Amino acid sequence: MKKPKSLHHQYAALPYRWDGKAIQVMLVTSLQTRRWIIPKGWPEKNMAPHELAAREAFEEAGLVGTVSPEPFGSFTYEKAVRTRSQRCSVDVFLLRVDRELDVWPERGRRERRWMAPAQAALIASDGGLVDLLLRFASFAAEEAPVRN
Repeated sequence: MKKPKSLHHQYAALPYRWDGKAIQVMLVTSLQTRRWIIPKGWPEKNMAPHELAAREAFEEAGLVGTVSPEPFGSFTYEKAVRTRSQRCSVDVFLLRVDRELDVWPERGRRERRWMAPAQAALIASDGGLVDLLLRFASFAAEEAPVRN
């Protein structure tokens, strides 16, 4: 009988903004496969999960804002690591973007793009992320406090 894969944990930010007409979210490309994802990273000692998610949004997309301390949701996906894959569980924290920087640590290594949550769901490749983006689209349409 095959041993079940262990579940690795990551923390992610779902960056969003109000463009004057509608809510938009930002996706970035992954480094290796260039798939559309949200900024995420591995846990670190002495850093709260939501703070780590905000730092990843800064490093991967040049975004600064207010992060919710409670996860909006979570999803699982298979992360390709060298010649194998790891099953990862990702807690996702909403990040209301206040500033978008022109220079950031991973500039030139990733593409970033603002779009409607439903459009993001169409280009995201991880099924769990697609579901989370669709849930956010519904949430954003109903919740006025999300708008900044």
